[in-house]
Amino acid sequence: MNRQSQAAVLFLLGAALLHAGTTDLYLRYVKSGLRPLLLASGAILIVTALATALYERRRARQEQEGDGHTHPEPRISWLLVLPLLALILVAPPALGSYSATRTGTALQEPLAYPALPATGPLRLSLVDYAGRAVYDHGRTLAGREVQVTGFVALDHGGTPYLIRMALNCCAADAQPVKVALTGHIPPVLQPDTWLTVTGTYTPRRVADPVNDGPIPFLEVTSAKPVPAPRDPYDESWNN
Repeated sequence: MNRQSQAAVLFLLGAALLHAGTTDLYLRYVKSGLRPLLLASGAILIVTALATALYERRRARQEQEGDGHTHPEPRISWLLVLPLLALILVAPPALGSYSATRTGTALQEPLAYPALPATGPLRLSLVDYAGRAVYDHGRTLAGREVQVTGFVALDHGGTPYLIRMALNCCAADAQPVKVALTGHIPPVLQPDTWLTVTGTYTPRRVADPVNDGPIPFLEVTSAKPVPAPRDPYDESWNN
């Protein structure tokens, strides 16, 4: 692969990173806090590509002046560009119910339980609700109406879960946090449908059939479909 091809690949890779970082596409790959690094990496790659192309142009001109001809490289190296074009043109779907039901819950005990508002329904992240329900035994949730949002998954026995995929760094390490649903559950649930569920804490819990991790329940009073959020992953898992 000659330097011209290398420069082209570097330029396209940098352009792909900038494209992802300036749109919501990057949220399919990494957590939102890494956006500045992604943009900086894209800019550095583009500058490197331009510098490489300029150097190669000068070198080729000197060779041509010296022996009268240049030495072309195999064109098959340009096939390396195809994966980069796919990255730019095709956005991968966020991880969903298929991955979640085949991976054990990754619920971790929170370091602290932030104070909750004294009135009104509690709008909690699914990870926050699950942590309070399991490790705080619902002390801050008892008697309160709560709202959580996640996507639907059904286990092999048909038990409905509400799930968010939690991130450490990027989508490659995403793991599910699960809340089982009971009570007034919608009669028809489609996997990967996003729901905002309103309900109350219940001490009931079950062991995840995949890794025996704790899965708390939520007593559902109502549920409504909602659009998938801009950022489909939960980043509060290890904060």
